[in-house]
Amino acid sequence: MWVILIVAAYFLLLMAVARLTAGKADNHTFFRGERRSPWWAVAFGMLGASMSGVTFVSVPGMVVGAQMTYLQMCLGFLPGYLLVAFVLLPLYYRMNLTSIYTYLAHRFDATSYTTGAAFFLLSKMAGASVRLYLVCLILQTVVFAQWHVPFALSATLLLVLIWCYTQRGGIRTIVWTDCVQTLVMLAALVLIIRAVLAAQGWGMGEAVHAIGQSPLSRVAEWDMASPRYFWKQFLSGIFIVIVMTGLDQDMMQKNLTCRTLRQAQLNMVVNGTLYLPANLLFLCLGVLLVLFAGQHGISLPARSDEMLPFLCSGGYLGQTALVCFTVGIVAAAFSSADSAYTALTTSMCVDILKRPDDQRLRRRVHVGIMLLSLLFIILFDVLNQTSVIDAVYQIASYTYGPLLGLFAFGMFTNRQPRRAFVPYICLAAPLTCWLLSVVTARAWEYHFGYELLMLNGLLVFAGLWLSAAGKKKVS
Repeated sequence: MWVILIVAAYFLLLMAVARLTAGKADNHTFFRGERRSPWWAVAFGMLGASMSGVTFVSVPGMVVGAQMTYLQMCLGFLPGYLLVAFVLLPLYYRMNLTSIYTYLAHRFDATSYTTGAAFFLLSKMAGASVRLYLVCLILQTVVFAQWHVPFALSATLLLVLIWCYTQRGGIRTIVWTDCVQTLVMLAALVLIIRAVLAAQGWGMGEAVHAIGQSPLSRVAEWDMASPRYFWKQFLSGIFIVIVMTGLDQDMMQKNLTCRTLRQAQLNMVVNGTLYLPANLLFLCLGVLLVLFAGQHGISLPARSDEMLPFLCSGGYLGQTALVCFTVGIVAAAFSSADSAYTALTTSMCVDILKRPDDQRLRRRVHVGIMLLSLLFIILFDVLNQTSVIDAVYQIASYTYGPLLGLFAFGMFTNRQPRRAFVPYICLAAPLTCWLLSVVTARAWEYHFGYELLMLNGLLVFAGLWLSAAGKKKVS
């Protein structure tokens, strides 16, 4: 019962922030926040939105099978953020965009514009739903299952809560609620680490020594056949940031609420710098949990995603750890999901329906996005067979590749692809990538990792180049 009270109190806090920040609550506020957001608030809030509940649960569990090799990808994130800050953001600010996919209409045509926006809608809907699914599953296990509440009903409740505080103020509210949620999530992480150290009877120095001595602290993987090979992970990290931040309406919509380009760039650099130490903390927590379980003879769950929820909810770390875990996972979930649904609403109204000024339509679309996400969550509950963080990046590799190819072709060539070919090229590339991943795994035992994203984008770029056949953009 107390878990429900904690979630309710946290939700009331978010509602209070939403009420204070909604302003006049028209579409300009919902989509662009009137471009008055302080850069530091955007940077701090984006840290929580980037990590989400998937990071909170899956990253500590990753050490079981992959040690700390996830840091290889995190190292690639910083150069990715620099490219977004100094290559993409100047373009978006110069064109004064509300939706970043409007660039495709200016550079190419309406077909390319709609194709790019459609791939964003597909990718963000799937990714946001997968992230929220994990939190729904945990709360279902810890709380709702004891009351025999169906999974679909508990997922619906979470979506209703998110809708309540985002439906009025939109991105202007999100900037500030994300700050609150990032602070809560990081505080919960630190307090859980303290609970583990207390249970072990360790001080900070002993914990650092134990982590350093553990084989789970291995960072670099130099086997080229492995999906976690260093250069695969590092380069994938660069391109994942480019597509999942720089070509993502969700993340860029927050940046475009900053007053000036310089502030938005500063936000990107600070956000990219904070990402590595934040993820290092989550991985250190994972090592500490494995060491704790081994010392006390605790059998860990087969699925790595379940390790942190299992130890926190099983009474092994005390009541404080369970409270912190519950609040932290809810904060992480809300932080990523609320901005995603706002961005999806924006893209649908601006890019697909072409009615950015219709407030009644925007409200209906916002509800529709929530209902569609509920269907995705239920579907993933039936089909899920992998780590959730792996699922998020796998989805990105296939669905963001066409966006990478479209934007790269537009920015680095002056060719004009044939209009009718663009949707087919963007569909053929991810299908080809999937086929190649199956063939190489069976024929040569080579397993693609997240580098599929780069291959996907390259195939789209090549297809657009061939379709252009000498046609050049007329200024």
